[in-house]
Amino acid sequence: MANRYLLGFDVGSSSVKASLVNVDNGEIAATAFYPEKEAPIIAKKTGWAEQDPQMWWDNAKLSLKKIMTETGAKGEDILAIGISYQMHGLVCVDKNQQVLRPSIIWCDSRAVPYGEKAFKDLGSDVCLQNLLNSPGNFTASKLAWVKENEPELYSKIDKIMLPGDYIAMKLSGDVRTTISGLSEGMMWDFKKKAPAKFLFDYFGFDESMVADIVPTFSVQGEVSAAAAAELGLKEGTPISYRAGDQPNNAVSLNVFNPGEIASTAGTSGVVYGVLGDVNYDPKSRVNTFAHVNYTEELDRLGVLLCINGTGILNAWVHRNVTPDVSYADMNDLAAQVPIGADGVKIIPFGNGAERVLENKETGCSIHGLSFNKHNRSHIVRAAQEGIVFSFCYGMEIMEHMGMDIKKIHAGKANMFLSPLFRDTLAGVSGATIELYETDGSVGAAKGAGIGAGIYKDHDEAFSTLKKLAVIEPDEKNRDAYLNAYAEWKAELEKTIKA
Repeated sequence: MANRYLLGFDVGSSSVKASLVNVDNGEIAATAFYPEKEAPIIAKKTGWAEQDPQMWWDNAKLSLKKIMTETGAKGEDILAIGISYQMHGLVCVDKNQQVLRPSIIWCDSRAVPYGEKAFKDLGSDVCLQNLLNSPGNFTASKLAWVKENEPELYSKIDKIMLPGDYIAMKLSGDVRTTISGLSEGMMWDFKKKAPAKFLFDYFGFDESMVADIVPTFSVQGEVSAAAAAELGLKEGTPISYRAGDQPNNAVSLNVFNPGEIASTAGTSGVVYGVLGDVNYDPKSRVNTFAHVNYTEELDRLGVLLCINGTGILNAWVHRNVTPDVSYADMNDLAAQVPIGADGVKIIPFGNGAERVLENKETGCSIHGLSFNKHNRSHIVRAAQEGIVFSFCYGMEIMEHMGMDIKKIHAGKANMFLSPLFRDTLAGVSGATIELYETDGSVGAAKGAGIGAGIYKDHDEAFSTLKKLAVIEPDEKNRDAYLNAYAEWKAELEKTIKA
């Protein structure tokens, strides 16, 4: 009997990844990504960041071809397709579904003044109560920039999409989106439970630009004859899931319920938690979007905390303080000194303005260093503790919004490879950490299985998720962890006020 597969795409700004997941045993049959070096980002001016959507499609095809060749899979062996994608991008197409300009992607900052002006003109209460965020630098504000600066091009726009919507359009010929997607672009009104007409009216957008809305888990479209011929897939294969990369990371870790947390700690760090009630941070230090299982009847919100200065600090320390040892040896060095690093404290915010600090740019700083007492082991430990403490600082905001954080799910990668990092995070937060083997394209594939009805629910879809480790809070040293965090937090607050 032929193997049955689910196909997942993960459309990032550095590459497009594709994975085939075996339906029957949940195993990853093959994974590939293109390009093997980072994809180019077009930056015509400082602060701009664009990519050609055609490049995503070309890289998706190359990734797919590789995994199909590797497994010997045929188009008819794939039962459903899911898509994860870089959030907050803007793709504009005309009536013939032709892309009108490069996509303005997530890290492009040109739209900041448009979002800030909308927030001021409409009022913080209106924006926060309806959008749960400031319009900020999100998709709607990027469209406002296009309208003002490229009016001739703007007049040709038929539909606007997010990057994942574009890939789905190329697969199916249908332009569709989700509530979760609209919410990440600041185009969903949580009060009215409808597209955000008040913001569209403010910017002067025609609501017809919004694509048809489909449920996140549903047959959202089917592979067209043209795409089937181009990709070697079977015509009619359902496209049954799409989500932004952070909600999808939560999906890949089986995070669906209030109080559950998904975290990553690469160059930057993310804590993404599920909230069961509609709420927001009055200071917009965290972002709130519709989670993948949000419906008009069920409130499931994804609260997103992003810390820019995470693994990048650890890499800086490795490069400049411990260049002669491995990352594993760095962890051994850090373990030689006690919790709290004998009073050395590092504020890790040296990678640009931090939203959690209300967009202040404090820079990274070291406090309490004694030339007669401390050595590089203290620096290494203080750096890892500073990263953890920045997570906990943001998680306190999430708790004030009503989130009860008891469990943190993460992939065993990046900073979560460090026992010291994991133990400190569990020790300060009091949450149990569970580490899994998964990634975004695999999560998208399993999401497709849910959307197509191949799995009855997410528990069945992720029943084969491999749990690699469980880290319980160390009650014996809890006071030491909390005292170290309190001292770090006091130093941070002095830094913010300086």
